Amino acid sequence: MSAPFPSFVSAGEALTDMLRTGADTWSSQVGGSTWNVARVMARLGVPSAFAGAVSLDVFGDALAAATEVAGLDMRFLQRRAKSPLLAIVHELHPPTYYFIGDDSADLHFDAAQLPASWMPGAQWVHFGGISLAREPLAGKLVALAQELKAAGVSISYDPNFRIMMDERYDATLRRMVELADVVKVSDEDLAGLFRHDDIDGAFATLRGWNRHATYLYTRGAQGAALYRGEQTWQAAPPVIEVVDSVGAGDASIGGLLYSLMFRPEADGGEHLRFAVAAGAGACLAAGGAPPSVQLVESLLERTILG
Repeated sequence: MSAPFPSFVSAGEALTDMLRTGADTWSSQVGGSTWNVARVMARLGVPSAFAGAVSLDVFGDALAAATEVAGLDMRFLQRRAKSPLLAIVHELHPPTYYFIGDDSADLHFDAAQLPASWMPGAQWVHFGGISLAREPLAGKLVALAQELKAAGVSISYDPNFRIMMDERYDATLRRMVELADVVKVSDEDLAGLFRHDDIDGAFATLRGWNRHATYLYTRGAQGAALYRGEQTWQAAPPVIEVVDSVGAGDASIGGLLYSLMFRPEADGGEHLRFAVAAGAGACLAAGGAPPSVQLVESLLERTILG
C-alpha cells in the first residue's frame, strides 16, 4: 500500500546558487524560493513535497539528494535530461545576480505527471518565486493553481520579486493574488513589482485585487503585519544575533501556514507572532536553515505584538 500523499505541496523552482567568493573562486548552494518553503514545512513536521523538475546532472543530483534529506515526498520531484537552472551571484554585498536557464529542466515540469489522486490529500499548495516569471512553466503553474482552487485546496503565494519580473509579470501577479488565500509580500517586493516608490499605494492596490485573502506583509528588521479583512495585527521580531538572513522570508510564510494548519484556534495576532518567530529562527544559522517547531516556540515569547 502506497504512503499517504502530503498535506502541503510547494510548486515551482529548485536551483543552484553559484556564489562568487573571491576573484577566481566560486561555491555552489542548493536553493530556490518555492523549494525552500517545502523544506521549511517539512522541518516543522508537516508531510510535504516539492513539485518541480531538476536536471539529471551533478546539480540536479545535489538538489535531489537535499530534497530527500529534507524528508520531502520524492514522488513529486521530476528529473529531466535538460540543463540546470543556475543563479549566478557575482557580488555578495549587496547580492547582484542573473539567471542561466534557457530551456532548462525546471521549464519542463509537467503537472500531469504528478502522482494520481494527490490533490484530495493536499490542504495547502504554495506558489511563487521565479518559476512564475519563466515561460512555459509560469503558464503551467497558474493553470495548476486554478485547478487546485476549483478543487477547494487552499493556495498561498509569495511573489519574491526578482529582476526578471517586469511589466510582463503584471498579469501573473494579479491572477495569483486573485487565486490566493494567503499572500506574503515584503516592502522590497512591492517596490520592485510596482516599479514606483509609493509602497503604501502598491500594497493597497494588491489588497484590492482580493479582499478575502490574508496578507503577511514583512518589513525586515521593522517586523511584519497581518491583514485579514478590516483587521490588522503588527509584530516586532525578537532581538537575536543574526547569522544569515537567507531564507527568512521563506521561513515566515512557512511559519504562518503551519500556524493556520495546526493552530486553528489562534487569532490573527498569534498566527503573525508564529510567522515572525519562524523568520527569526531561520536567521540563527547560515544558509537558510529551516527552524524547528521547538526553536520557533522558544522565540515566540520574545516576539511582541505592536
